[in-house]
Amino acid sequence: MAITRRQKEVIDFLSNFTSKNGYSPSYEEIAAGLGLNSLATVHKHVTNLQTKGLLQRSHNRSRSIDVIPQRPFRRPVDRLPLLGRIAAGKPVEAIETAETISLADIIGTREVYALEVRGDSMRDEHIVSGDYVLVERAQTAHEGEIVVALVDGRDATLKRFYREENFIRLQPSNAEMEPIYAPASAVSIQGKVLGMLRKYA
Repeated sequence: MAITRRQKEVIDFLSNFTSKNGYSPSYEEIAAGLGLNSLATVHKHVTNLQTKGLLQRSHNRSRSIDVIPQRPFRRPVDRLPLLGRIAAGKPVEAIETAETISLADIIGTREVYALEVRGDSMRDEHIVSGDYVLVERAQTAHEGEIVVALVDGRDATLKRFYREENFIRLQPSNAEMEPIYAPASAVSIQGKVLGMLRKYA
């Protein structure tokens, strides 16, 4: 929200006065503190700042001008700077680029949604509980693709997809877990995994 230099001075005076005294200043104290001769000018600044959502006043109590805490500005994350490539093996020269990347670069024009993973049945694919998978909405899949499958119309699961005669094998990527076998008629594909997101902090 854009404000004038004088409006910024009003907000700073209000914040400092309230922090020091434990209560907000009167119009007279604001005028004196900022060297203003007119209470009407103070009223105009306070009203404009209230309209902008930066101050609030309670008409049922005295000394009622309060500064509304503002959330810190967060840059939209539609696109992130792609600063180069980083080696996960032998080190390579770090060269900064001016490229950017966004989810749209991965998704394209496909209909995609995200799911949060619960459980470790796909841990050997490096997909673990708490990760987010990007899923392309689809009703069919090729052999071996990682899919979101609905079994018996109620149980959704993330597994690799295989056909075996009249059955579907939903294969976990975890040697400690058994595959799910179900009649083909009992399995419906909800989507195919395009990628994965992981948050470390």
